[in-house]
Amino acid sequence: MKKFLKKTIWISFIFCYFFQIEVARAIVPYYYSPTIKNLQKQSLYIGKNAYQLLYFGQYEDSLNLAKLAVKINAKDEKLWLILAEAQMANKKYKNALNSLNKAEKINSNISEIYFAKSNVYLKISQQTKAKSALEKGIKIDPNNYKAIFQLGNILLMEKNYLGAIKLFDKSIKIKPDFWQAINNQGLAYFERNNVNLSIKLFKSAISIEENAEPLLGLASCINNNDTKLAIQLAKKALSKDPKYVNYDYRKEQLWGEKLQATTEILLQNEQLKKDVILAKSKITESS
Repeated sequence: MKKFLKKTIWISFIFCYFFQIEVARAIVPYYYSPTIKNLQKQSLYIGKNAYQLLYFGQYEDSLNLAKLAVKINAKDEKLWLILAEAQMANKKYKNALNSLNKAEKINSNISEIYFAKSNVYLKISQQTKAKSALEKGIKIDPNNYKAIFQLGNILLMEKNYLGAIKLFDKSIKIKPDFWQAINNQGLAYFERNNVNLSIKLFKSAISIEENAEPLLGLASCINNNDTKLAIQLAKKALSKDPKYVNYDYRKEQLWGEKLQATTEILLQNEQLKKDVILAKSKITESS
């Protein structure tokens, strides 16, 4: 009887022990404690989603997600870059520069940081800083033809036409079918009074892509010698992109004063009157 009693008491203790554990498990919830690796993966996933939203034009949502990604993982320069892009899209330029500075502190050997900084500086009309940022980025990534082209554009703004032409030439050597650089060489040569070379360059750009800009540039160049063809080219240019009827828009595309004056004369031709009116109406409708 004693043995049985002892055995019964021992079994009851064991039972109570396990029972208490189960009760404890039922009362105390189980918390998942994420590891650093899991947090990093989650932040990158959120960052990618933020970038996708940015791509589809959902700028505010993109900004909110990018902020969340950085909060989770503030040590990843890629996330700071995405946040800066979202801030730029939302016209928060000072915030974008702060984000890019933080990215640079984490890793100063990423060219994209300096290229992004250059874009921000151009938005706030600080060309000297934009140029400096581009030069830093190009030192890291010397074959980035788009960055070299952008640096050429800044020299074009500064009316340093020879310097701009050299940089455009450099970007074309890296990417021979880069019609934008060929076109901008045409813009630069026109301001240097080399109209014949501008004609060749605009034709070369058109052979790669029949874009409105080289079409109208070529039309302006040949207007004095071949008005009939110039009008045909101008009509095609305005139908492709009506915005080129606007002086200020062409100025944004870095057209110089000489080419602007020549283009204004062309667009005043009576045979282009309907096309000019239509182009202006399309701009008004879209704005």
